[in-house]
Amino acid sequence: MALNENFATVWEAIADTLGDAPALSHGPLTRTWAELDDRAARFAGAMADAGVGAGSDDGGAKVGMALYNGPAYTEATFGAFKARAVPFNVNYRYRESELAYLLSNADCEVVVAHPELVDLIEAIRADVPSLRLLVAVGDEIDGSPVGDLPDGWVHYEELLAASDPASRIERSGDDLWFLYTGGTTGMPKGVMWPHSSLLGVFGPTWKGLKVALPDTPAEAARVAAELRERGTEQRLIPAAPMMHGTSSQLTMGALSTGGHVVTLTSRSFDPAELWATVEDRSATHLCIVGDPFCRPMVVELETAEATGRPYDLTSLKVITSSGAMWSGPQKEALLARVPALLIDLLGSSEGNGFGASVARRGRSAGTARFQLGDDAAVFTEDGRRVEPGSGERGRLATGGHLPLGYYKDAAATDATYPTYEGRRWAVPGDFATVELDGTINLLGRGSVSINTAGEKVFPEEVEEATKSLAWVVDATVVGVPDETWGSAVTAVVSLGDGAPGDLTPDEALGSDAVGVPADAALLELVRTHVKEQLAAYKAPQHVVVVPAVMRGPNGKADYRWAGEVAASALG
Repeated sequence: MALNENFATVWEAIADTLGDAPALSHGPLTRTWAELDDRAARFAGAMADAGVGAGSDDGGAKVGMALYNGPAYTEATFGAFKARAVPFNVNYRYRESELAYLLSNADCEVVVAHPELVDLIEAIRADVPSLRLLVAVGDEIDGSPVGDLPDGWVHYEELLAASDPASRIERSGDDLWFLYTGGTTGMPKGVMWPHSSLLGVFGPTWKGLKVALPDTPAEAARVAAELRERGTEQRLIPAAPMMHGTSSQLTMGALSTGGHVVTLTSRSFDPAELWATVEDRSATHLCIVGDPFCRPMVVELETAEATGRPYDLTSLKVITSSGAMWSGPQKEALLARVPALLIDLLGSSEGNGFGASVARRGRSAGTARFQLGDDAAVFTEDGRRVEPGSGERGRLATGGHLPLGYYKDAAATDATYPTYEGRRWAVPGDFATVELDGTINLLGRGSVSINTAGEKVFPEEVEEATKSLAWVVDATVVGVPDETWGSAVTAVVSLGDGAPGDLTPDEALGSDAVGVPADAALLELVRTHVKEQLAAYKAPQHVVVVPAVMRGPNGKADYRWAGEVAASALG
């Protein structure tokens, strides 16, 4: 039986038990469980002083986290949970119009922001009349304030110092956490996750630590103390941004077992800092997002070995990835240097447990092939289960612990959470086939599929094939309008050492161009290589070369950007 509680109630019990044990670290800074609980309570108190926070029929006050990774993200989230408010993620790369949409759609009342976003939020403040408390987070290591702030904003540390800790209250497992989708193929939507559903999803976290699944906060605290006594508690580094589901959910899972969460100080991914932090903090668990993280991690390990200063990574037990392709060659390169368990999770904002691929030394590490989750299935458009080995395509679905749906979007909720076989499923739109052995071959998201001459092409499988060329650093595949094909499959690529021909980004792009079409020889090399692995109609009709393929901070492909670049380059 899973915990049917608000996260805050569970974490309070753990804080009472662990006390001076480390809960959060950031650079040289470490905060204990007692300090985390006190600071979260003060944030909840500040919300109450501002007249916001109490739970209600629509979930309570919405609290936007416009933050990079750091202690404030967890402290403010914990504080919002204490007040039965609803924290939600804010993409720190958003510009004014995107922020205005997101904060308005969420009915945001409180926003917590790092300095880089204060002016952007202030510029759209009048467009979000629900805003009532605006908090700016300064230096997260020494606590120094931001500097001058616009009227109506308060400094985070000053707010905590001036606020009394909120009293503990009775809460519910039905209280909510919102996870906004990335909006790469449409406007972001807020997925409404009850705390009890997420705690149910985290069941494998306790199992992986070889302890019983607790069913009360007191039992969770007892298990946390047991793990500390053994020295087997999670010491997690969420290397991917906490504004995305992979890191935020794994962070909440680690805290729910009494773990220690260590955040990196760099505002962009720095593999040297990552490995140094694993070594310094004896991290046991690491969270990344596929090849965009793994590739530079491997390069840094190679560099460290070549300079005679390899990292001590003996503490590292598990590396988890979700949200972007993690290719077999990159897994193998990492396993050659790090003897950890690699877990490639297949999930989405709308649900978890679709599937997983596990690799270790001596066990083959594949690409885009997963063991179907215990409570997952593949369904055709008319609701039939896809039979293993049939070759039939279907949409991946998961049951079990599910969110309520999308905030203020009943139509999208009905479409994404249909009823099959008499029960509710999450079906976000990923297509797959089921092999005879029960594994699934992930094809890609239907919303970004390309219709070319009547055939459906999923970008991910073409990207995988293209990136298997040694001199292709990265690739995103999109469709561009074409009179003959309807849409022409187009690969937007960045090239590395060994690329054929004279077309290199530095020489060919110039100061104004974003991307340029590949010459005929390069195009043919890519097409031939892809056709050796996939049906001929899936091979790119065009290749556009760019200095670097743009991705979100979470490593996910930016298909809108790639489409614009391809259209501009091809005229």
